[in-house]
Amino acid sequence: MDAAFTAEQDEIRRTLRDLLAKHSGPGEVRAAVRTAEGHDRALWRRLAQELGLPGLALPDEYGGAGCTATELALACEETGRALLPSPLLATAVLAAPLIAALGTPAQRADLLPRIADGVLTAALAVPGGSMAAALGLTADNRTGGWAGGGRAGGVQARQDSGDGGWRLYGEADRVLDGHSAGLLLVAAHAGGYPRSRTLLFLAPAEADGLTRTRLTSMDETRPLARVELRDTPAELLGADDAPDVCGALAATGRTAAAHLAAEAVGAAAGALERTVAYVKEREQFGRAIGSFQAVKHRLADLYVRVEAARSAAYHAAWDPAAGPLALAQALEAARTVAGEAVQLHGGIGFTWEHEAHLYVKRAAGDELLFGPVHRLRDHAAGQAGLFGDVTPGGLVHGVAVR
Repeated sequence: MDAAFTAEQDEIRRTLRDLLAKHSGPGEVRAAVRTAEGHDRALWRRLAQELGLPGLALPDEYGGAGCTATELALACEETGRALLPSPLLATAVLAAPLIAALGTPAQRADLLPRIADGVLTAALAVPGGSMAAALGLTADNRTGGWAGGGRAGGVQARQDSGDGGWRLYGEADRVLDGHSAGLLLVAAHAGGYPRSRTLLFLAPAEADGLTRTRLTSMDETRPLARVELRDTPAELLGADDAPDVCGALAATGRTAAAHLAAEAVGAAAGALERTVAYVKEREQFGRAIGSFQAVKHRLADLYVRVEAARSAAYHAAWDPAAGPLALAQALEAARTVAGEAVQLHGGIGFTWEHEAHLYVKRAAGDELLFGPVHRLRDHAAGQAGLFGDVTPGGLVHGVAVR
C-alpha cells in the first residue's frame, strides 16, 4: 500500500517523534513506569496541552481536533516507537469512542471536553480480564461469555430503588490503567439471570466501595489493575432504553485494533532501528558485524516484516474492518523483531537490564492482552465466512470434522 499523507499528518508525526526522542528514552521510560501513576504526568500534560493528543480524534464541538483515525494511528505509531507509557490507549482509543457512541448529550458534553484537555483519564473495565473478547477481536462478544454470562462472577448491576441510580458489585482483572484513571467504564450485567443484558456504567475513581489495586505485569509500560466494586454507585452510560453495548464495543474494537497495530509497528520499527545502529558499531574479526552477509539478510527480512505490517496498519486506519487482521500481522512482526533484536545484540542483549527487553516484554504483553495472533486470525476468517458453516462429519480442506 502506498500511503500518501498530508502535510498536517506529517507534521503530527514529526513533532511527536522529536518530543518523545527528547523526553522518552529508555531511562525515562523506566523511571516513568515506577511512579504511582505508571506514566510521566508532566509529559502527559504537555502532550495533551501542546499537541492535543487525547482529543486528536474527538469532534471540534467537544474540544477535540476533529481529525480522523489516521492521525491518531500516526500518533500511536510514534508512541509505540518510544514505548511511551501513557493513558492514551486506555483513554483516547478505548474509552472516549464508547462515550461518544453511547453517551447521552449531557454525558458527552461533560466528559469528552475534559478527556480532550487531558484533565480526565478513563479506563475500560471488563470482567474476566478478556479485553480482546469484549471488543469482539477474538470471539463474538454478543454471546456474553466474556462478561460472565449473567451467572456468578463478572460484575452485576442493580437499580437502586431509592434514587433510580445503579449499584455495582463484582470485580474486573487486568484493567489497563485502571489504578490511575479518573473514570472507569465498567461492563456489568443487569436484569439478573436468565434475562441479563450487558450495559456500561460510569464510575468515578472516588466512588464509594471502589477498590483499585495495581498488578505486577509483564510489560511495565502497560500498567494493569484489579478493580473491585462493593455496592458501588454508578451512572448508566447512555439512556435507559438498552443501548447496543456489544455493537459499540465491537465497533470500538475494530478501530482500536488499527491503532494498536500502528503502535505495534512503531515498537517493531524502534527495535529494528536500535538493532541496526548496534550492528554498525559492534565489531568482530576487525569489522562491523553489520557488514556480514548473514546479518544483512536477517535485518532485511525484519525490514520486510515491519513494512508489510505498517502497510496493513495504515490500511486498517482507513478501513477499520481490516483492523483485527492488521493487528495480528503487527503483533507477529513486533514479536519476531524483538526476539531478533535480542539475538543480534549478542551477549549484552540477553541481559535483563538491556533496552531490547523492553521491546520483548511489550510484544509479549500486547499479545496476551489483545491476542493471541492465531485467535485474531481465526475469528476474522470465521466472520469472513472463509470456511463456511462446518457441521460434525463435514470436511474442511479434505479433513473430516468430528
